[in-house]
Amino acid sequence: MSWQKEVDEIGKRKTLAEAMGGPEKLKKQKADGKLNARERIAGLVDKGSFREIGQLGGAATYDAKGELKSFLPSNMLFGRAKIEGRPVVVQSDDFTVRGGAADAAIHEKLVQSERLAGEYRMPLVRMIEGTGGGGSVKTLETMGFTYVPEVPGWDLMVDNLSLVPVVALGLGPVAGLGAGRLVMSHYSLLVKGLSQLFVAGPPVVAAVGEKRTKEELGGSHIHAKNGAIDDEAASEAEAFAMARTFLSYLPSSIHELPERKPTRDKPDRREQFLIEAVPRDLRHLYKIRPIIEAVVDQGSFFEIGRQHGPSIVTGFARIDGYPVGIMASDPMVLGGLWTAATARKVERFIDLADTFHLPVVHMVDNPGFMIGRKAEEDGTIRYGSRAMTAVYQSKVPICVVILRKVYGMGGSAPANLSRFKWRFAWPSGDWGSLPISGGLEAAYKSDLEASDNPKALLKDITARLNQVRSPFRTAEKFRIEDIIDPRDTRPMLCEFVEQAYRVLEPGPKARGFRC
Repeated sequence: MSWQKEVDEIGKRKTLAEAMGGPEKLKKQKADGKLNARERIAGLVDKGSFREIGQLGGAATYDAKGELKSFLPSNMLFGRAKIEGRPVVVQSDDFTVRGGAADAAIHEKLVQSERLAGEYRMPLVRMIEGTGGGGSVKTLETMGFTYVPEVPGWDLMVDNLSLVPVVALGLGPVAGLGAGRLVMSHYSLLVKGLSQLFVAGPPVVAAVGEKRTKEELGGSHIHAKNGAIDDEAASEAEAFAMARTFLSYLPSSIHELPERKPTRDKPDRREQFLIEAVPRDLRHLYKIRPIIEAVVDQGSFFEIGRQHGPSIVTGFARIDGYPVGIMASDPMVLGGLWTAATARKVERFIDLADTFHLPVVHMVDNPGFMIGRKAEEDGTIRYGSRAMTAVYQSKVPICVVILRKVYGMGGSAPANLSRFKWRFAWPSGDWGSLPISGGLEAAYKSDLEASDNPKALLKDITARLNQVRSPFRTAEKFRIEDIIDPRDTRPMLCEFVEQAYRVLEPGPKARGFRC
């Protein structure tokens, strides 16, 4: 009456599954400088926490007596695990089994893993290599027919973006559906020199007359700059660390709030250098990242997407232990001007913060939208307006810190100005519909032409207008809520964050995440 025979069969099949694509394929994976699917899971999650689901799925052959002859496991592993003690769902493509292409079980495993993450409110980490569940010409011959393309589980991938944090790591060449799975995430990266991303790989591209290596066609240096991915890592180990750090700032799902963690950094800390961080001369530039580091909890700033749309810095940080989103103009890049790429970066980051209930601190030195023929060709006004729309549709509290320039339509984008304006400026603040220096000669053209000494007149007009542009004149009319000593920025932000978390409410937003 014992079921020992069947239990032994379970063990036998699990042993075969753990062999993955076999010794030769595993040896090649290692020779190529890549971890295998199981090593990647072990490197990402808490030790001993992975519980595989569907390990017995794969392609089997049987002899005439019905006895198992061979077993090729599915080329996608998934299951439950923990990262820093929190439950997560992990997918790991196995490139040693037919290069990650479709096989007997992969589609349903992909669907079930996405469904598990969404229904049980767990963050999802995808580790992708190959086509990641996409098609294979060899599969078509085996099937004996072709089909109208569908993407199993795409609806779940769309839904999960508005439900749980989704991280995607490209850990080798990633094409087709694998490429789609990579970018359909809140945070994605490639490993420098090891991973590439493309709609179709070099052999397919060569068929249309373009010969490229994998790195030339879709290396991380291309996609980190164009915004298809968020970051690049130096190694697989660094990729795992970046994924864990990203998740540490977010709740497990939209039905929770981000977790406050203990900090030894004092809320009333004041950094002396801030009083001279912004030069008095508008033509002189300054570095924004030291300013960010000075006002958030020490060592907590995690930058996201540094190479894409670089005139604005985005990332996560903690302020008095509370997770927040950070946006900050970078005057070292185009003076902080918003390009089309910058605007797309802002839109996506605001959606991310709003989806997962992160208050936002926006440090502004923005002379407006980029101008000129290239800016018009890029559709800057379209993407700038979309970014402003995302800001106005967001419901999380946003605190604006005006460091210097705030001009024009772009200058009106830092926060929803129809809501309570939690906003203050440094004494270096300079604002208006356009820069005074840029419009002065045009505005006083007739006066200057009629003057016997136009240079002297221009100097006099400039002096008068420089008095008008004083931020204290704006404060007198309550058009700016406060002007502060820059050294008081951190204490002010700590007060903002404490109040912001009082009004945050978990739950879904009226609109979904715009990938």
